Amino acid sequence: MARFSGERGLIPAHEFFVGIDSDGCVFNTMEVKQKQCFAPCFIKHFNLHQIASIARETWEFVNLYASSRGCSRFEALSRTIALLKRRIDRSLYSDLLPDIEPLRQWMGKQKIVSAASLKACLDMYPDIFLQRVYSWSLAVDACISRTVRFVPPFALAIESLEFMRGRADVVVVSQTPHEALVREWDTHGLTGYVQSIAGQEGGTKSEQLYKAVRDRYPEGHMLMIGDAPGDLEAAKSIGALFFPIIPGKETQSWELLYHEALGRFFSGCYAGTYEQELVQAFSTLLPDNPPWEV
Repeated sequence: MARFSGERGLIPAHEFFVGIDSDGCVFNTMEVKQKQCFAPCFIKHFNLHQIASIARETWEFVNLYASSRGCSRFEALSRTIALLKRRIDRSLYSDLLPDIEPLRQWMGKQKIVSAASLKACLDMYPDIFLQRVYSWSLAVDACISRTVRFVPPFALAIESLEFMRGRADVVVVSQTPHEALVREWDTHGLTGYVQSIAGQEGGTKSEQLYKAVRDRYPEGHMLMIGDAPGDLEAAKSIGALFFPIIPGKETQSWELLYHEALGRFFSGCYAGTYEQELVQAFSTLLPDNPPWEV
């Protein structure tokens, strides 16, 4: 069986590789996490009750309905506050939104952006705003642990993983904390289908994929399955093919993957026009700019 071995990365057991996202891709957890955990904690920890409805709508746009869908929680926080500053009446709420420059500077200096790396930074260089960011991140994790339980995989996700077993080395590629990923995959008995589970502690999705493949697989033998533009970018960064799980049409996407796309991938008939048409349709779905700015 393939496995990760420190800096050596993935030791291949098959000639094919598949990276697969988790939230919103395998599990229908994207909306419940963002709407019931991330957004409420954002409003509470940053004292945004005066503009709660606008704050919630902006958070959900950044994390569910924009091209930034699937980005790290810290990047999402920075993007959301920046959008809110352009959106609200500053004459009424001039002191409501914090200065996000410390967050941007911290992210820009980090090789790995995670709650652990933020805690290490705070231990050395205390900062009031970053401490609030860290507390918010912990609160989000606690809320998810309490709230998001026993959410099953999308239909045909398990069958697709079974189809890959014995044919490809499969790795979970995600910006969710590793502990939460393991809990979710283990709850549904899915850990046996994958060689490794990589969370935010492993760096960006591009970095996770690079560590896993590193010139170990032939051209056309690598596939990334994801539901966000960042997944597509990560796939292209290592020269992998991409299959989109369409937000709002996840069931139809898994049906297409299971009944047609995986067979084409393993038989060498996926690259080219077939993939291009799927990617083109996916790329037009999630906008860069919010509807209130268009």
